[in-house]
Amino acid sequence: MTTTPPSPVARSAFAAVDLGATSGRVILGRVGPDQLDLTEAHRFPNTPVRLPDGLRWDVLALFQGVLDGLREAARTGGVGSIGVDSWAVDYGLLDADGALLGSPHHYRDTRTDGVAERVWATVGPEELYRITGLQHLPFNTVFQLASAAGSAQLGAARTLLLVPDLLVHWLTGSVGAEETNASTTGLFDARTGGWSEDVLEALGIDPALLPPLRAPGDPAGTLLPHVAAYTGLDPRTPVTTVASHDTASAVVAVPATEPDFAYISCGTWSLAGLELDAPVLTEASRAANFTNERGIDGTIRHLRNIMGMWLFEECRRTWEQQGLPTHIPTLLAEAARATPFASLVDPDAPAFMAPGDMPGRIREYCRRTGQPVPDGQGALVRCILESLALAHRRTLRQAAELAGRDLTRVHLVGGGSRNDLLCQLTADATGLPVVAGPTEATALGNILVQARSAGLVGDLASMRRLVAATQHLRHYRPRGDAAAWDAADARLDGHTGG
Repeated sequence: MTTTPPSPVARSAFAAVDLGATSGRVILGRVGPDQLDLTEAHRFPNTPVRLPDGLRWDVLALFQGVLDGLREAARTGGVGSIGVDSWAVDYGLLDADGALLGSPHHYRDTRTDGVAERVWATVGPEELYRITGLQHLPFNTVFQLASAAGSAQLGAARTLLLVPDLLVHWLTGSVGAEETNASTTGLFDARTGGWSEDVLEALGIDPALLPPLRAPGDPAGTLLPHVAAYTGLDPRTPVTTVASHDTASAVVAVPATEPDFAYISCGTWSLAGLELDAPVLTEASRAANFTNERGIDGTIRHLRNIMGMWLFEECRRTWEQQGLPTHIPTLLAEAARATPFASLVDPDAPAFMAPGDMPGRIREYCRRTGQPVPDGQGALVRCILESLALAHRRTLRQAAELAGRDLTRVHLVGGGSRNDLLCQLTADATGLPVVAGPTEATALGNILVQARSAGLVGDLASMRRLVAATQHLRHYRPRGDAAAWDAADARLDGHTGG
């Protein structure tokens, strides 16, 4: 009698491929009724490359890092499934043979400068928001495509795949577009949950360029033979569609056990907002530049992007080049001792968007706005973190007003949750208790969606209860002078966007 070996999906270890702006990693998760454990199998750098035609992602090196990570994961034992998440908006183009047409452009490339105005001449900003519900960011996919109009590359393209969908395609050979990431493109209808025929037609974008949509939890395929051979994984190993926009995965792992919570997914960007049942497509929401992106199970992430720890990390990169100290605990200790509210900046000011000499640009901002110029690293870090806490405060208060919600607490997840000073300042600024953690929210959300597809966890509320019960969380209560935060907020009004 011949017995069929068990399918790998029956095993309880899941591999999360999680790509960030500066690094990628493959993380293994084991899931059980009272278990949610993570182990990092492999980490690799994500280093953009500047070419004559602009800043590009080295997506081939990223894919090699993914393969190496999956090979390391295979050496640790069985892998039941694989899921891929990354940042949003950027894409690769495939020709009629399925070959990649050049490396994807980086969203920080300047090719979209001034493009939004050209798009708005065809589809006005009010109409675009009414359809897509998307926050205006100059690098949204719709503007990237408009900047590429008439190019030989776009003319030869037959398929557009967002970065995580491109990697899933290379792992499995299948083609699809995961909906949480698709909702960040400016080509997606926030009400219908599908590609917007109106936007595509108005902008002359061929609908055939966009693949069919997939929902988190849908099967994406199994490993191609050469991928299985290289990694040592069972060729039947499924690749499961997860919430492939990293913020959507992070929100899955917000350990909320009661309603009326806000969240901040804090890393290179701070994504601050609420989880809703329906999009908020009002003119007030558009004017406040809030986005309505898909979460899992039909939820809406009503949030705004804030330039998060990017300012801090860019300062550290400059200081490293200058031979100055970059040890994070030391910098935070100096910042804690620095004078409160000495200088404040708008983290989203255009001057802070591009890489390079962030300390100099912050000092110039303060000089230009008539504030004391931060003297020393501690004062500069204090300026960044207080400014970011004020941005968190403003954004969450606006989100609550726009959605008609009363907030009871803030869940701060992601890398920023390790920053005690930022967490306390956020509690002080918002006047709300802050629950910090988990740090690895994106990987946890990725793995939980895979585990649910395998029948190991239940609904979204069950996932969150499991996170709350198994992960290390820290709690911060508001303290200090609320009036001082009010005054600082009013002061910042005088030079927002400078």
